[in-house]
Amino acid sequence: MSAVFPGHLAEDFAAGRIIPYLGPGVLDLAPDATVPSSPETLVELITAKVTVPHKIRKNLTAASQYIENFKHRKTLVGLLQEAFQGQPQPTILHNFLANVPNPLPLIVDAWYDATMAAALAARSDFGQVQGVSRAEHFTDWVHYFRADGTKAEAEEAAGWTTLLYKPLGSIAPASNFIISDSDYVEVLTEIDIQTPIPERVKEIRTGRHFLFLGCRFRNQLERSYARQIMKRSTERHFAVLEGELTRNETRFFREQGIERIDMPLAEFVAGLTGTPVESRRAAVA
Repeated sequence: MSAVFPGHLAEDFAAGRIIPYLGPGVLDLAPDATVPSSPETLVELITAKVTVPHKIRKNLTAASQYIENFKHRKTLVGLLQEAFQGQPQPTILHNFLANVPNPLPLIVDAWYDATMAAALAARSDFGQVQGVSRAEHFTDWVHYFRADGTKAEAEEAAGWTTLLYKPLGSIAPASNFIISDSDYVEVLTEIDIQTPIPERVKEIRTGRHFLFLGCRFRNQLERSYARQIMKRSTERHFAVLEGELTRNETRFFREQGIERIDMPLAEFVAGLTGTPVESRRAAVA
């Protein structure tokens, strides 16, 4: 790790005491990424294909709910499959997290792409657990999958060296998406008592810190998910987030014991990996 990387994190990271929590912004580390890297981009894609009321055209969950209500859930899933159909190209960060010498026990990835799973694909000792929509799976909160994409039972997760947790679902291997207002209502009704959080995730997070990368916390959904996933871990966490924070983000960081690292994500990842990173944002600029 280079001198740019915050030294106080290095030891915890090497010892496996850090849980990376990836948001859609990590895809901006790939200048040629082919899938949406923000809720704003995703909602533009799906509303370009289906007409929704103007007042909700920029609201991903509300637009998704409208499509689900008036065009059917299958239409919504089809639009998401199209948006995320691009072949995953792992970034330097994804490859680093997949191949650290002391394998990470848990990686949280709160977006719908399959890039992190693609980076882990060369290993047979990982599996993933994904949030699923109750609109499609009426009695389930999550589904488990082995490294080869086949369905697994919850008990198998204890034997995986690395667990990839996709709380919002993923395009692969089974196109699970928590995205509409009703999807979130189902989860948030129970998340305070931790019902939708997988047991193995609860076990691994104990005594560990979370490191938020490519995440924003501007709305209540983003904050609620993060708050409940890191519940009963430690009281100190970290977030790489450059520039001005919203008032809600500032309050959330203070309440949750999140230390903000104010630097570009690409710079942080370069320090973490020892490799220069050309981000999509830099390429556009």
